[in-house]
Amino acid sequence: KPCAEIDRIPWRGGAVVVELVCDEFTSLCPVTGQPDFGVLSVRYEPRDWLAESKSLKLYLWQFRERGIFSEELVAVIADDLLRQLRPAWIEVCGRFKSRGGIAIGVTARREEAEGPRGK
Repeated sequence: KPCAEIDRIPWRGGAVVVELVCDEFTSLCPVTGQPDFGVLSVRYEPRDWLAESKSLKLYLWQFRERGIFSEELVAVIADDLLRQLRPAWIEVCGRFKSRGGIAIGVTARREEAEGPRGK
């Protein structure tokens, strides 16, 4: 079942970069109602939390029936995951298949202000 919040796993390790890739991502064009297919990747440097992959899949699933432009979609995901995971930084990239002869690529990068750990 789609969800708006992801599950988090506590992270106490050192500096790493995590990359999660959904190569069968689907959303809806808000103008035509046609599906938009693409590859969505999430890269981030965890501070206190890792994203649990199954819940990330369920979070992304909510966009299958939501009419949203690709540019806004990537920005919304970056903002949501920044708020939920509080990483040092996060980058969300969407590479959407060609429709009407033009493919769309969108990248949103966000950085978390340094603050107390563990919240």
